Amino acid sequence: MRHPPDRYHRRSIRLMYGHGAPCPNHCQPGAYFVTICTRDRECLFGHMVNGEMRLNDAGEIARRCWEGIPDHFPSVELDAFVIMPNHVHGIIVIHRRGEASAIPPYVSEEQPRSDASPLQQRPNGTRP
Repeated sequence: MRHPPDRYHRRSIRLMYGHGAPCPNHCQPGAYFVTICTRDRECLFGHMVNGEMRLNDAGEIARRCWEGIPDHFPSVELDAFVIMPNHVHGIIVIHRRGEASAIPPYVSEEQPRSDASPLQQRPNGTRP
């Protein structure tokens, strides 16, 4: 059963930028989940084989570029990421200037620092 579009209005909670959309200030310290899609969702980075991603040359370039982000932005730390055939998902952690590899602002000083993802260090997720 389809819902009448004039009665139910579902909007995505995702933030979309570009094409005239406002771009907020993402310079604030914290963890950000990022998705980067290829134009027209074209599968440029490789293909799936038995549930495993096989990167082609363009996929390898995307991987090297992602891993090189901290070389260009010292206050940015990378967390988990995955490259799919037509998009990249990743988590970046922005620290205050000069505090790279410091305890992220959403982890209290009393909590022991572990090698786990910063997002896993807080039982209820990150603060809004």
